Amino acid sequence: MSRIPRYLCLVVEPFIAKHRYLLRLRIAVHVMLACLAGLAAFLLRYEFNIPPAAWRSAVWGLAVWSITKPFLFYRLKTLASWRHFSVSDLASLLKANFYGSVVAFGVLAALCPVPFPRSIVVLDLALCILFSAGTRVTTRMLIEYFAYTQRIGAKRTLIYGAGEAGILLLQESRRNPKFGYQVCGFIDDFKHRQQLVQGVRTLGRGEDLKRLVVEHKIERVLIAIPSADSSQMFRITALCHAAGTAFRTMPSLSEILSGNLHSKELREVAVEDVLGRSAVRLDDADIRAKIAGQVLLVTGAAGSIGSELCRQVARYGPSQLIAFEVSETALFFLEREIHATFPALTFCSEVGNIQNLQRLRDVFARYTPTVVFHAAAYKHVPLMETHIFEAVENNVFGTYNVVAAASEFGVEDFVMISSDKAVNPTNVMGTTKRVAELVVGSRQSSRTRFVSVRFGNVLGSNGSVLPIFKKQIAAGGPVTVTHPEMERFFMTIPEASQLVLQACTMGRGGEIFVLEMGKPVKIVDLARQLIQLSGLKPDVDIKIQFTGIRPGEKLREEINLADETMLSTPHEKIKIFAGCSLTTESLSLHLHRLRTCCEQRNARALVAELKSLVPEYAVSQDVHAQTTLIDSLAKLRFALESSQNGETEYKADFVASGARVDRTNAQARTN
Repeated sequence: MSRIPRYLCLVVEPFIAKHRYLLRLRIAVHVMLACLAGLAAFLLRYEFNIPPAAWRSAVWGLAVWSITKPFLFYRLKTLASWRHFSVSDLASLLKANFYGSVVAFGVLAALCPVPFPRSIVVLDLALCILFSAGTRVTTRMLIEYFAYTQRIGAKRTLIYGAGEAGILLLQESRRNPKFGYQVCGFIDDFKHRQQLVQGVRTLGRGEDLKRLVVEHKIERVLIAIPSADSSQMFRITALCHAAGTAFRTMPSLSEILSGNLHSKELREVAVEDVLGRSAVRLDDADIRAKIAGQVLLVTGAAGSIGSELCRQVARYGPSQLIAFEVSETALFFLEREIHATFPALTFCSEVGNIQNLQRLRDVFARYTPTVVFHAAAYKHVPLMETHIFEAVENNVFGTYNVVAAASEFGVEDFVMISSDKAVNPTNVMGTTKRVAELVVGSRQSSRTRFVSVRFGNVLGSNGSVLPIFKKQIAAGGPVTVTHPEMERFFMTIPEASQLVLQACTMGRGGEIFVLEMGKPVKIVDLARQLIQLSGLKPDVDIKIQFTGIRPGEKLREEINLADETMLSTPHEKIKIFAGCSLTTESLSLHLHRLRTCCEQRNARALVAELKSLVPEYAVSQDVHAQTTLIDSLAKLRFALESSQNGETEYKADFVASGARVDRTNAQARTN
């Protein structure tokens, strides 16, 4: 190239480049197309009888067109792969043809020794557009046809939904040989879509699915309705089950918008789809303004909610993201994931326990975070019923430590993840979360905005019944459900995390944000849906066994306390509950008493103090039994240590009480 004059480089570049055989072939084809279009234009202009005087103009025109048009097609980059030609490429093709005709006409007007008919230019432009576009379309059709018909092992498939998503899947199946599906037709419930879509016929409605599966030997149904709500997905999956065919679905709109899945990816239908949560509408501008360039700290960062919060906030460009977690193994895997997904993000892993105030101060002093998401907590209800002191030490005093560190180091926004079990609690876990809400609500400063976010059960989280049900189904059953009338509010992990971020932008200090949780779902219905989605029949292939309500559980959860007033927010899925709060002095007194009870291991006094702090707390019989046994055991230990005589008698009572404690704990674990 260096030996060629500069004014010739642009002309000869496509022909002297190495390894451009396909490009040269396309240029040669365009030379032929230019000549054919020009010759056809002359034939049409003179009604297929070109006079001898016009042949000189034709020769000049063919010579100029065969040079200028391929050259402009190359410079305007319209010689790309024809197998991917689409409607969006047509605009570039029209522009290249128009410029080619204009330049060619200018050259002919300046150099052609004989008059050149202007009507020929218009005819040539139209024909050249037709020939160049037709060649690309024909090439793509032939490539897709041969690749589609000669594909081995492709599953015969129906696409449920003849809308834009269904067409997207059809196009992907044709041009991607690894897609693995041979589309035999569409299924659609809208009458106006009973038509031919890109050569594939809409065969019928959902009610016809069973017949169509037999007639066309269908092996799989692809559900292409990303906007489907829970009732639609329930109906479609039921029709697929009745037809006896496997099925997969496209990601929901919330998954696509969150960046977790691509719109053309397919996955198994999950129970979250059938239970149904509509797509979350986020105000990305507000969230980005709150997070971008800030230092964020997440406690409990490797847990279900904490890890998803890390993934969500990483998309908004914080300057640093600090993950504070007590489990070093889970934190290690989260660190690897974040580094792989967001390589430009400064992600810092910090191992530590929220019960260690000095460790928290060290981390806060090192990074000085501006936003804190406090997700660390003990959440398993039955387990906390038998570990009262641990629940208080972690959920109450751990939260107090994080709040104190945030206030001390000037954090701007503090968001605590709470639970609907904090409302009229019947268990220790819910009561400690309610106390944590009071801690957050009472500790307001001029700089830090402290808020809490309350929501229900999170599908797929570490404390969810979903993983338990899946393991039971994989083992062949039975699936254990506590009570046929047990109901819970459910959210998905991404939805809960996204709404927490949105609530962070609204907090002014002291609010309890409550996320809209839809209608409660019966746990037994959840179990039946999961069994069906596994391709099995409830009560036939997999039995459902009722085991009774576990310690601390209630049949139905509630959203707000009786004295809390619901206030609206700009977001339709977020509400504010305003209720009673405690002063810092009053709360400090209660916390001092709780700490004394924990240090003395006085279970009865601890429960009484929790009841004093949260009057609506309905203490369960299991906790009453636990406190009685723990206190009796403590008294016997004290008596045994202080007694100088009668050691044998005290030891016998000590052993008997210990055996009762062991039996109670074993029964709680069994339930």
